[in-house]
Amino acid sequence: MKEILKGLALINLDQPVEGFRDFISCWLLQKNGLNILIDPGPASTILHLTSALNKAGVEKIDLILLTHIHIDHAGGTGLLLKKFPEARVVCHPKAIKHLINPEKLWAGSLQVLGSLAEVYGPVAPVPQANLGFAHLIEQNGLTIEAVETPGHASHHLVYKIDDLLFLGEVAGVNVPLQGSSYLRIATPPVFKYEIYRASLQKAAQLKAQHFCFGHYGHRTDGEQIFTQALNQLELWLSVIQKNIEKGVLEEDVILEQLLQKDAQLQSFHLLPADIQTRERYFCKNSIKGMMGYLLEEDD
Repeated sequence: MKEILKGLALINLDQPVEGFRDFISCWLLQKNGLNILIDPGPASTILHLTSALNKAGVEKIDLILLTHIHIDHAGGTGLLLKKFPEARVVCHPKAIKHLINPEKLWAGSLQVLGSLAEVYGPVAPVPQANLGFAHLIEQNGLTIEAVETPGHASHHLVYKIDDLLFLGEVAGVNVPLQGSSYLRIATPPVFKYEIYRASLQKAAQLKAQHFCFGHYGHRTDGEQIFTQALNQLELWLSVIQKNIEKGVLEEDVILEQLLQKDAQLQSFHLLPADIQTRERYFCKNSIKGMMGYLLEEDD
């Protein structure tokens, strides 16, 4: 657990897979007498998470806020509730039925992620009584604003709490680097350009001072984050479209072009080798999502 600000800590949820370190952020916010967790992560690291909470003296969780229910963000929620059964879980209304009965969520995760889903672990059901949603949550004098941002997933939310904005994956994936930054788009299939762009623009309008990524870490340059993400979106779409027009559909070829042209990927060579491997995998997944959208548009 790493303290970012007074009352705000990042709990790092490393996975036993090459490059899956310094990647999944679980956030603990302690404010106005409340203990709030944002994205408790997959089932595989719930024991690690509860151990970290115990060491920090956290005896109760009041709220668990889920930005979305992809299993690396939310798959461990049901298991965590066995330790903290009083916690209220907030998620998008579309996600509630899949948390109550996670069979389709788990099957879809296996189909998309394959062996990585097995590493993250199966999704335990969440009791319906713990689940709910409201655009505004007011408790102990604290106001939490849940804002629908369906670009990365149809059930994606960002949460604004005072001067904090918990981004999930609305602006992509951030890798903290000393003296530099790396920001990578997160557009898995199914990708819809108009929805992704509108979600970025909506999140950019939420004024905050501290921006907390689901993947990974914390930044304070909000205007720059969203400008970079919007520019990256347009560049990737343009590069992929030009390749489609030339009949080039190989994701590896397109990625090499993006590594040369995208200013947000210029720090790629500074990443450790194992994290480069991880990022290549997810970059190609995003290329695949955008390519599917463009090919569908052409039809």
